[in-house]
Amino acid sequence: MEDFSLVLNYFAYLLPAIVVGIVAYYFFKGHTSNEEGRRRYLLQKESQKEMLPLRLQAYERFTLFLERVAPNKLLVRIAPHSEDVDAYEKLIIQNIEQEFEHNIAQQIYITSDCWNMINAAKNATIQIVRKTAMNEKVDSATKLRETIIQHFMDEISPSQKALLYLKQEVAELM
Repeated sequence: MEDFSLVLNYFAYLLPAIVVGIVAYYFFKGHTSNEEGRRRYLLQKESQKEMLPLRLQAYERFTLFLERVAPNKLLVRIAPHSEDVDAYEKLIIQNIEQEFEHNIAQQIYITSDCWNMINAAKNATIQIVRKTAMNEKVDSATKLRETIIQHFMDEISPSQKALLYLKQEVAELM
């Protein structure tokens, strides 16, 4: 019985120490995770200050790209060298691809949805140029220009659709 009483005494002394140890452990664990979260927040806030101008610059560059590859502006800027439809088609597509490749590195600063929209606008514009060039009624470079411009007088160009999406994203950043 004396042994049991001795064990009970030790347990009575150890129980408060164990409880204090457990409480201290969870307190310090919560405190360190809170401090880590605060440091992460401060780093993110500092990083965002540096990234926002880069992201806005990327959106500006893609806005310029979409404006430059808009068919009505593209065809006014790029005059045909001859009346050969195939040569003019290749010249237009080459200009679109060059503009795109010039800005391709900026994709890391924009969202993947916006990038997909820009890429789709570029591809759709190229498809329209190719499809129009394959039309039997189009027999000269001048006729190709007129047909494409006429096509986009009636509907919104892929570039304008992507530009609207891009503007929405920039508005969300602000």
